[in-house]
Amino acid sequence: MKPENNSEDFELPGRLGNPMMRLQDDPRLDPRIRRAMDRLGLFAEMPDLPVNLSSSITEIREFCIQAELGYEHQSKITHSDWKPLDGVEVENRQIVGPEGNQIDIFIHRPKNQVGLVPGILHLHGGGMVLMSTTSPVYDQWKSELANSGMVVVGVEFRNAGGRLGPHPFPAGLNDCVAALRWMHENRDALNLSGIVVSGESGGGNLAIATSLKAKMEGFVNEINGVYAQAPLISNRLVNKDTSLLSLFECDGYVIDLKLVATLTKLYDPLEENTKNPLAWPIFASNELLEGLPPHFFSQNQLDPHRDEGIAYASKLLAAGVDVSSRTINGTYHVADMIYRAETPDIFYATINSIKSFAESVSEPD
Repeated sequence: MKPENNSEDFELPGRLGNPMMRLQDDPRLDPRIRRAMDRLGLFAEMPDLPVNLSSSITEIREFCIQAELGYEHQSKITHSDWKPLDGVEVENRQIVGPEGNQIDIFIHRPKNQVGLVPGILHLHGGGMVLMSTTSPVYDQWKSELANSGMVVVGVEFRNAGGRLGPHPFPAGLNDCVAALRWMHENRDALNLSGIVVSGESGGGNLAIATSLKAKMEGFVNEINGVYAQAPLISNRLVNKDTSLLSLFECDGYVIDLKLVATLTKLYDPLEENTKNPLAWPIFASNELLEGLPPHFFSQNQLDPHRDEGIAYASKLLAAGVDVSSRTINGTYHVADMIYRAETPDIFYATINSIKSFAESVSEPD
């Protein structure tokens, strides 16, 4: 005899079950992360936003500058104990971008590197509108990847807002592509066995879009793989896609989707690219996806963007692309990159996942 389906016997997760649920009260949050966030004051109530989707581009740009200062300050707080790794050397170079612009790149590599090793083209997060590859969180990340035995190239691409803006789409993407072409041209000098384009959040968008642009322009063979962490790729953050339940379940868990939608309006101010796959890759056609290099997706369980990566992975599989993915339980948006001291198991699992993927798609030494 089957038991009755009593709706009172279970609760939907997160804000699907309780619209007022806060991240700190969600029982799924890793308690080590909860304690760290509480200690660092990251659960403080945020004031009402001074801008929204109806605000002018000028108003949003002005707010973006202030928001960037806040995010940079938070990065310094969470990485106050970060010190450069003895086994890694860092070099700053300049390359020329597609519009004759100068692009700073930062090469993190193991000291006394021997033989060929995988190369990572790292594209930092920030919704394509703010932050810098020199921010403490990304500086640490690139060095940790290099310390694991890879050459990592970080790109100071043009942002759509903040101190590196305002440069709307496709300026930042074009800079990332220019860095890829440079990295490929210098494979031998860098002693690379392959190139994986990797990024998180907005950088995940740019990593995926870089592979799509390479496919469109005929040099996708220069990419051995794409590793996307918590990619921001749907452009359905306010008028939410009901097939992406995480947009409802986790909205407000560190990431406020109204704020993200407002800031990313700077990426396409005239709204001419709302379904352009180079701006929002989830809209890529099956034909465009066919023949892309292997992809790996890493999602965070308590992230409103979680289901965007999963949905794109499914589209790639349908197009015959080699795809793998994982979801990191107990973590919010890219939290696996932040709490090295508190959750070293989570932090280094992601480092090792990227390295393992890069080795699997690169040519053996």
